[in-house]
Amino acid sequence: MKAITLHQLQIFEVAARHLSFTRAAEELYLTQPTISMQIKQLSKAVGLPLFEQVGKRLYLTEAGQALHQTCGKIFEQLDQFEMTLADLKGLKQGRLSIGVVTTAKYFIPRLLGPFCQQYPGIDVALKVINRQQVLDRIAHNMDDLYVMGLPPEDLDVVARPFLENPLVVMAPIHHPLVGEKRIPLERIAQEPFLAREPGSGTRMAVQRLFDKHNLTLNIRMELGSSEAIRQAIVGGLGISVLSQHVLALGGWQHHLAILDVEEFPIYGSWYLVYLRSKHLSVVAKAFADFLLSQVDQMPLDLLDQKISDQKTEQT
Repeated sequence: MKAITLHQLQIFEVAARHLSFTRAAEELYLTQPTISMQIKQLSKAVGLPLFEQVGKRLYLTEAGQALHQTCGKIFEQLDQFEMTLADLKGLKQGRLSIGVVTTAKYFIPRLLGPFCQQYPGIDVALKVINRQQVLDRIAHNMDDLYVMGLPPEDLDVVARPFLENPLVVMAPIHHPLVGEKRIPLERIAQEPFLAREPGSGTRMAVQRLFDKHNLTLNIRMELGSSEAIRQAIVGGLGISVLSQHVLALGGWQHHLAILDVEEFPIYGSWYLVYLRSKHLSVVAKAFADFLLSQVDQMPLDLLDQKISDQKTEQT
């Protein structure tokens, strides 16, 4: 068998996992022709085709299945080697890969900053993706740690709560319901609602509450990120439920209002998640300990002040 590069194996693993060259190109930030060329060269080196196409669907050949299993073993050994190196180097050098759901982007960088200042030799890769993509990456053990609001129930993971995650009802600042007290859920159900995509932790939490009261949300639009929903609220397209942490970015108080709705906020937590069988590197352990010990000192005073100021204005 001719020489095979690690780069080719990495491309093949992603393409085999998705059974799609297009999705592999998206994940790896490469062009589809580049993916096709690398797979073609890898197949030539192996001496057998690795994929076969039946209709519009792509399948692994027997050789492809065997290579995919081999890739898993190779990458696992490389991960173990990387952790061994990190242990030998201590916290002077190392790599930390973190996958977070989109809403967590509003506070995770503020926690990573002090950690990186304390350990400047550590290279951090932060992937901001939707919940389903986080679940896929957990299942395939692709990162060191994950941050999400609702841990998976069908995977054997360690889930450690580290920060309160209140969900609040938000509306445009001039909405008729702004300033009203104890708004019934029935009234909210009548409003055009901007929902996160199915599978989102926020979407599931809201759906459970309304199902509990036999109410149906009047969903006007589904959007794939909290930022998109925030902009849609400002645009007058409807109301929504978002994590209070979304409000950490400045300027929102002039355009958005938190409604006083029965049974809100919905209180949940942000969780630090990783596979129970995973052996955390010294770097991952250090960040987990840092996160759990420092989060109470997280600089959200400005956010708290803005919320307090807005409530004062509404009264």
